[in-house]
Amino acid sequence: MGAIAKDDQQLTIYFNSESTIGKQTHAYITASSKEIRAIDITKENLTGMQWAELADNLEVELSDLIDTKHPKFKDTYGEQDVKLEENDWIKILQGEPALITWPIVIIGNQFLLVKNPSDVVKHINH
Repeated sequence: MGAIAKDDQQLTIYFNSESTIGKQTHAYITASSKEIRAIDITKENLTGMQWAELADNLEVELSDLIDTKHPKFKDTYGEQDVKLEENDWIKILQGEPALITWPIVIIGNQFLLVKNPSDVVKHINH
């Protein structure tokens, strides 16, 4: 059993409430008739296992969850391609949750990395 709960009757969103795309995506799923579990990653810490499971279910690397173009990231790690171990990427996600690239929405067993908030609507209604 994984650390991330999945439920066909519930939408789960992992988002940064301080980002525009996070707020917009949250607003779209709030309009759904399904039960919603909203996890604001700036206020609620995720474990390394949870971050790893999210990346695995999204079929991306942990580094893909981080905005490496963000000024805060560049100030710490520089402009060049950064090669870090999985544990280091987890530490970044845990220590600087504002660096998450996009909101993550879970609908049943489907994991979505939301790049356009309005795109989530077509997945909600299925």
